[in-house]
Order: sequence, then structure tokens, then C-alpha cells
Amino acid sequence: MYSFMGGGLFCAIVGNILLVVSTATDYWMQYRLSGSFTHQGLWRYCMSGKCYTQTDSIAYWNATRAFMILSAMSCFAGIITGILSFAHFSAFERFNRSFTAGIMFFISTLFVLLAMAIYTGVTVNFLGKRFGDWRFSWSYILGWVALLMTFFAGIFYMCAYRMHECFRVASPR
Repeated sequence: MYSFMGGGLFCAIVGNILLVVSTATDYWMQYRLSGSFTHQGLWRYCMSGKCYTQTDSIAYWNATRAFMILSAMSCFAGIITGILSFAHFSAFERFNRSFTAGIMFFISTLFVLLAMAIYTGVTVNFLGKRFGDWRFSWSYILGWVALLMTFFAGIFYMCAYRMHECFRVASPR
């Protein structure tokens, strides 16, 4: 039970770090513009060694930003709940901290999946046609890896919850 929670906590911490790094960095997409590679993130775009703030209020950027921030926040809340679940399992029958942490990690997975799907769809269908020589970059890839890490954190915490429930039901009172 504790090994599942430890594995889940490790995946969640790595996933949350990757979410923050992915959201904050400027390498979601690279493309060739005027003979040199330019890169952009959710907050800035960089051309010829200079970076500029993205002032355009485009809906897909705002949605991607919002979902990435919500994902990082729910993952952080899951980490706090997951750490608290090590102290002891809740005395309440209907509220279990490992179950709650698992749900928070699945919510985080859903948010990052929405963010990545929105960004991917708009980039491939709109920006990909606008720029001939383009590619997704490492910040974007970190977002997908964070999705996997938060998903596995949720799986581990749900396994810990199920083991606790099996022990609780099987133990004599």
C-alpha cells in the first residue's frame, strides 16, 4: 500500500515539475521565419535572439494556458493530499485521502489532456499551414510526458486505496 503511494507521489512530483516547466518555457513550437528558426511558447515568442510577449488574446492560447495552470494546481493539491495520506488513512468511511489524491491526479490529467489537444489541433490545422518548415519542440513534449506522469500517479493512488479497502474489509473488528 505504501509502495503504491510512494510511486504515485514520485510520479506526481515529477509530473508537477514538468507541468510548470512546460507551461513557463518558450519552446512549444519552432518554425523557420526569414531564414532563421523562431520559437514560441504560451507566453512569449522569440525571433533573432529577442523574445517578445504574446499580446494577442487568441482563444486557443488562453485556453491552453488556463488548462495548464489548472492542471498544475490540481496536481499540487493532489501532492499535498497524497503526502497527508501517508500520515494515516482517514477515519471517515466515505473520505479517504489516497482516493482523493488519485482523483486530483486524474483531474490534472484531464486538464493537461485538454490543453495539449487544443494546442495540437490549432497548431496543426492553422499554424502548421501558415509556416512550411515547423515542428513541435521540447516544452510541448514535456507537456505530454507530464500527462503520463499524472495519469500514473492517479493509478498508483487508486491501487493504494483499493489495497487499503481490501485490508479494511478483511481485518476483524
